Amino acid sequence: MSARRPAPPDAATDIVTVPSRFNPAWLRLQLRSLIGPLRDCQLCLAYSGGMDSCALLCALAALRARERFVLRALHVNHQIHPQAATWARQAQACARRLRVPCEVLEVTVDTGRGASLESAARTARYQALISRLKAGELLLTAHHQEDQLETVLLALMRGSGVRGLSAMAAVSEFQQAKLLRPLLPVARAQLERYLSRRGFPWSEDPSNSDERFDRNYLRRVVVPLLRARWPAAAATASRSAAHLGETRRLLEQLGQQHLSSARDGRALRVSALRRLSAAERRNALRVWITERGLAAPDQARMREICGPMLAARPDATPCVRWQGAQLRRHGDRLFACALSAPQLTEEVARWNWRRQPRLSLGSGGSLELVRDRHGDVRLAALPRLLSVRYRDGGERLPGAHGHHALKDLLQKKGLVPWQRRNVPLVMHDEAIVAVADLWLAPQYGGGDGPAAGRARLRWRRSV
Repeated sequence: MSARRPAPPDAATDIVTVPSRFNPAWLRLQLRSLIGPLRDCQLCLAYSGGMDSCALLCALAALRARERFVLRALHVNHQIHPQAATWARQAQACARRLRVPCEVLEVTVDTGRGASLESAARTARYQALISRLKAGELLLTAHHQEDQLETVLLALMRGSGVRGLSAMAAVSEFQQAKLLRPLLPVARAQLERYLSRRGFPWSEDPSNSDERFDRNYLRRVVVPLLRARWPAAAATASRSAAHLGETRRLLEQLGQQHLSSARDGRALRVSALRRLSAAERRNALRVWITERGLAAPDQARMREICGPMLAARPDATPCVRWQGAQLRRHGDRLFACALSAPQLTEEVARWNWRRQPRLSLGSGGSLELVRDRHGDVRLAALPRLLSVRYRDGGERLPGAHGHHALKDLLQKKGLVPWQRRNVPLVMHDEAIVAVADLWLAPQYGGGDGPAAGRARLRWRRSV
């Protein structure tokens, strides 16, 4: 058994001071200050092939043998620019030169819901990167001091609160993955000097000069003017972001304290939220929504949630929606969930459970048969080929005293109305074999069969 890794120091306050030159020795100290000992760590770099990520890859590769960590890279091909495939090949070639495995991930950027190209590309990129991370692996990005300044300025222009103005943290959690940004104290010029001394090539994306994009406009027009007047603008903005990051963590701790009296399983009790002041209520809800992996609502929707939604009659079922998320109320309970995904299609509804024990559902969840000697499913009795669909309404289940309505079962299990629509039904021909992991037809359970031939059905919900 490996020794327990000691807790690292506070990443916001213990960032190593940048020397006059960026090099592997500084990076070693920085990484140790952020995550502790590096031995046996699994590091994965989001590698664009541009100057910033090339500098970080080179320095990491130089440290790898001495510090004994595992290193690999992921390159995302957004398939937007005609040269995208060429950049992907160049990135792989540079990684090979450093003996670092590099995988190319091709994504499709969807701007169909009104998102900007910048925002849609970022969403697609991070979804691809997170999906390819291994268990325990840390994702590194090469954001540097000027990136932090641009992020702060963008947050100001959007009217962001403390969370947005604290910009990027050196260590953060993103969709249950740990994200590291070790270069935040480093100036871009230092990275360029480091690569130039090594004679290491990098790619330049011509879209970085397109001033129609907000970040490019800041980088090429606004930031040079700021630095002409205030040469240390990037460093001082980063310092302000770190102070705001500390404030944000204190607010999150306060929010958790307020949430402790309001939590009711996966929901919050409206009556408990009403007892908080308006500011406490907003802060607690932001913390709760964020921990659910959802984007925080804008100011107008937060006012709607904290006002009319919480003040509605108990028999009302109000809903507030925003980018990819929604809040729903049922009686005294408030639920946060992702917007409903498409339901199963015929192509994915067939389930050969012997070949594929886990079935991903169109609603974002999954069904899985897990072998368990104490499980209630007799595998020998289960048909080889099953199908999975959602409710049409009016389904009835056999019981000891005749049939009873499926909706009664779902109510008894505590599922709120909008969750009931996404309960998967496991079928054989037209007969219901199981209702998710909530009910099993008698002929497929019970009995005294061998323990090795038993399993349990596990339903992972999308919300």
